[in-house]
Amino acid sequence: MTSAQVSSNGEEAVRGDAPEEGYERGLGSRQVQMIAIGGAIGVGLFLNAGANIAKAGPSLILMYAVAGVIIFFIMRALGELLLYRPVSGSFAEYSREFIGPFFGYFTGWTYWLLWVVTGMAELTAAAIYINYWFPAVPQWVTALVFLVILFVANLISVKLFGEIEFWFSMIKVTALIGMIVIGLGVLTFGFSAAGDTASVTNLWAFDGFFPKGIGSSLMTLQGVMFAYLAVELVGVTAGESENPEKTLPKAINTLPWRIGLFYVGALTVILCVVKWTEFAPGVSPFVKAFAMIGIPAGAGIVNFVVLTAALSSCNSGMYSTGRMLRTLADSGEAPKVFNKLSVTKTPAFAITVSVLFMGIGVILNYIVPDKAFEYVVSVATGAGIWTWLMILFSHVRYRRAVDAGRLPASSFPAPGGATGSWIAIVFLLFVTGLIAYDHEARVSLYVMAGWAAALGVGWVVLKARNPQVAERREPELDKVG
Repeated sequence: MTSAQVSSNGEEAVRGDAPEEGYERGLGSRQVQMIAIGGAIGVGLFLNAGANIAKAGPSLILMYAVAGVIIFFIMRALGELLLYRPVSGSFAEYSREFIGPFFGYFTGWTYWLLWVVTGMAELTAAAIYINYWFPAVPQWVTALVFLVILFVANLISVKLFGEIEFWFSMIKVTALIGMIVIGLGVLTFGFSAAGDTASVTNLWAFDGFFPKGIGSSLMTLQGVMFAYLAVELVGVTAGESENPEKTLPKAINTLPWRIGLFYVGALTVILCVVKWTEFAPGVSPFVKAFAMIGIPAGAGIVNFVVLTAALSSCNSGMYSTGRMLRTLADSGEAPKVFNKLSVTKTPAFAITVSVLFMGIGVILNYIVPDKAFEYVVSVATGAGIWTWLMILFSHVRYRRAVDAGRLPASSFPAPGGATGSWIAIVFLLFVTGLIAYDHEARVSLYVMAGWAAALGVGWVVLKARNPQVAERREPELDKVG
């Protein structure tokens, strides 16, 4: 493994510099920051938190805080790798380099699957949210319109993608800050219909902080981790950030206060304003809180915010699947045609094929609008945990190489070295055990086992046709522009 590589113009680029992959570095600091923030705020918080509150009560706050610490370890590990070698393939590339070609292949395709499936589910969700205002419009029509709009935006330029994601994230952030401010106002001044019962004592007054027991609280960790999925998306932007050496560390280092404010802070305020026994599965805690406070438009506001969260996720899915397919093509693990860039420096063909697969969700919305893709959402958690584990194991191997003097040190080292990564690995394996224990959630492990078998067969076929695919090598992307 060499410490330098030759660029297309013959100049030597020291390992650790951002390689020229042909992409336009069109994502500024403002957009990368909001992509990072938006990745940490999704439908998992706005909708799924209601079911978890019913299971764990106020202790859910602690579960989000603990999981947030683990997410920070994961992102600091990724950050160290990104500043060692910022590439658009990100964790798939690092898995290939530090663990082995098969793991790069498996991680790349698994992350592609994660976002294709998520895109299908989010299109369905967005169509359902639109039905709140326009019940006469068929779900498949709404899903198709959103699919086409986001597809065209992703083809035009990475700048447009970044701008759309910026405003989607801004809406989510504004809604959460508004909820926190209103909730604090209710607690401090006692106004609104909830003012008489709102109190910090609501956190322990009803059967304690762990009303259902510690075991029940721990079982919510799988849902909590699902809420944090997509936070790693900032790593995929590395190859298109204007100044990754500055923007990526800033985006990652602000993660603790984002988690503290938007997850821990928002849930704490809500559970102080409304006692936990009022919440139930299938009801957004934000809708419930707005209703208790007496804001008549609360349901409509939250519906709009969750709609933007769904569209944001689908938009991110189109972006990341296209980049991941291009990385796989460059490594000989997908057809070479996916390696091509359009005149606007986007992987247009890779995005198009991914969108066609997402379009299956539109067909399902036409055939079975009431059950469209309820069963595929669980795949995201399994694929997400695999991706995080590959980031962590790659980081551990990278640190060993640095300590042995085989590779240069990153300019953004993770605090504590590989210790945080090992802690996060143990935690993720523990969560996987919880998923296996839960008879409803373990279906995701069955799906992942089937996916692993399919990829294993694909790998055998690939090696038979092209033995070089199993060799470790430096990435050689087409240079454009």
